[in-house]
Amino acid sequence: MEAYISGLGNISAQETFDNSVFLENIKKLNPPLAFCIEPNYKEFIQPIQLRRMGRILRMGVTAAAKCLNDAGVEIPDAIITGTGLGLVQDTEKFLTAVIENEEKFLTPTSFIQSTHNTVGAHIAVMLKCNNYNFTYVHSNISFESALLDSMMQIDEYPGLKVLLGGLDEMTETYFKITDKAGLWNKYYPEGQLPQIPEKAIAGEGATYFIITGVSNPENYAKFTGVSTFYKPKSTEVITSNMLKFLSINGLTINDIDLVLLGQNDTAGDSIYNAMKSGILVGTNQGYYKHLCGEYYTSSAFAAWLAANLLKRQVVPDTVLLNGKQTKPLKNILIWNHFRNINHSFMLLSAC
Repeated sequence: MEAYISGLGNISAQETFDNSVFLENIKKLNPPLAFCIEPNYKEFIQPIQLRRMGRILRMGVTAAAKCLNDAGVEIPDAIITGTGLGLVQDTEKFLTAVIENEEKFLTPTSFIQSTHNTVGAHIAVMLKCNNYNFTYVHSNISFESALLDSMMQIDEYPGLKVLLGGLDEMTETYFKITDKAGLWNKYYPEGQLPQIPEKAIAGEGATYFIITGVSNPENYAKFTGVSTFYKPKSTEVITSNMLKFLSINGLTINDIDLVLLGQNDTAGDSIYNAMKSGILVGTNQGYYKHLCGEYYTSSAFAAWLAANLLKRQVVPDTVLLNGKQTKPLKNILIWNHFRNINHSFMLLSAC
């Protein structure tokens, strides 16, 4: 089961919107919030529509439009989205209006735009696309769930062109609420990049892919496999799941040229560190959340990163954790987890 990536669109905390350049000017994420670098939306959305759209809806629609343009696709055969929280800003607006207006005279716009499937639906309306449209809301494996659905669709109908996306936003209100649980880093010592902070940096992003079962020399890379598992009891269980996942895809750990880890804070990184000195000790290791921040669908950013690495065959020093790139990139494994609850593997390969 393979899915080729023919188009990319990425809005993140880095300068990633222009597909002709790749991490040339790395932006250091300064806590407490790593907001996205937003493009000129007027190039993609009519002003009359723009006024009614929240931030993540603007980012999602624009990233999708960029992706479609990059792949030369007018109308996709399916729109499949992953999001952990949906449109947080619009949800906050609606709930605030309920309280302030004592449940009277409420405008419907914020409520309509507060549902998780709003971005996928809005893209379909703008494109006049009546094809398969589904949104997955599965915490930090939301993008992986959307990817699995996309690959299953393509496995059955290889000619499909699927618009696959992962997106989440960060707001100051949501940050304050989750900060009470001690999740976020508020101070980043000067010059610490690319070291791992003590706590995670809150981030956001909107990343889209056009994937298809048709091979083309212009493709960026291909998704070869995806897998998730829940609450492993030990690193031995993680190792077993990793080896099984690679075996299903006809690979061993020696075939992995780079593993991208979801490292972001000292509390959760003990699991990564145990594996880095174990089964991954002989593998080139990299990471990505110091570039995009922590959010539920940050693994979509990791997939964008891996696709570019495979296409360009150059790994920036800021991505590597253990030395320099020593060989051509054929297979990249992405491993992410959230508090050792939901783990995911994604495998991308060169075309």
